[in-house]
Amino acid sequence: MRAVSRIAPVIVIVGAIVAAFANSSGYGQQTPAVDAIMAKVAENQERSEKARTAYLYKQRIVVTSRRINGKLMCEEKTDYQVLPSETGLQKEQKRFEGKLWHKHSYVTYVSENDEKSGTKITPSDVSIEIPDDSIDVGLVRGFRDDLANDKTKDGLGKNLFPLTAEEQKRYEFQLVGQEHVAQASACGCHGDVYRVRFRPKDRQDMTWAGEALIDAAEFAPVTISTKLSRPMPFLVKTLLGTDVPGLGFSVSYRRVADGLWFPISFGTEFRLRALFFLNRTLAVSLENTDFQQASAESTIHFQAPQISP
Repeated sequence: MRAVSRIAPVIVIVGAIVAAFANSSGYGQQTPAVDAIMAKVAENQERSEKARTAYLYKQRIVVTSRRINGKLMCEEKTDYQVLPSETGLQKEQKRFEGKLWHKHSYVTYVSENDEKSGTKITPSDVSIEIPDDSIDVGLVRGFRDDLANDKTKDGLGKNLFPLTAEEQKRYEFQLVGQEHVAQASACGCHGDVYRVRFRPKDRQDMTWAGEALIDAAEFAPVTISTKLSRPMPFLVKTLLGTDVPGLGFSVSYRRVADGLWFPISFGTEFRLRALFFLNRTLAVSLENTDFQQASAESTIHFQAPQISP
């Protein structure tokens, strides 16, 4: 009994210290339910989509197609100026640069406007036409155009993100926990984030599953990482010879102003097998930079960004 009586005060003191530390660091605060968190995220997305249309920024998309041995078949880099419009965003293509393996050598092509007016140059400076039926060119431009959809309000395809109120209806969410982000100033977040996992409610639905880090102060996404919610159906792989192993994407956001977050980077790399004869590794990256609030009183002229080799 004497030992117990001696230890009891120590336990009380230690407990008080732990409780004080928890309260000072925020870990003692009650974490809201995941449904409440995601409802606020949905409200934030609706508000942010409207606010983003008042900003100008530059966007670069790089897409590559490689054989499975790593040989580059096609690479295209496209720079846009993104402008506000009545329907959301309008994109002006400012610079375009490509490289294609064609007839046993690389062809490079560049334009200060768009690919339709591009100058096609071989290593020997002989002008040629890029073949319209090139599978690799078609793949690269198809993925670029899907990603650069200018009918969205944030510059990225809306079906990529299960965060709006409408998209959330198809998903179930799990709160993994609350944590602190190191180097929070890099993304402009407030430090503490919620880690939320998501997957489709319908297990047969082939869409995205993954995790999102949500800023605990403004309920805005900081990062999103996904993968396909289930493998390609067996019959599709065996009868059609089509599969996309490794398909998924990651997105990072940055806080531009109070309550306003922009997607600043998107990246994905995956293998595409189609119809038994096509086997490629595709990589897609997007970067948004130089955010400026639009002014109705001024006319702004932009210089096309320079593309590094």
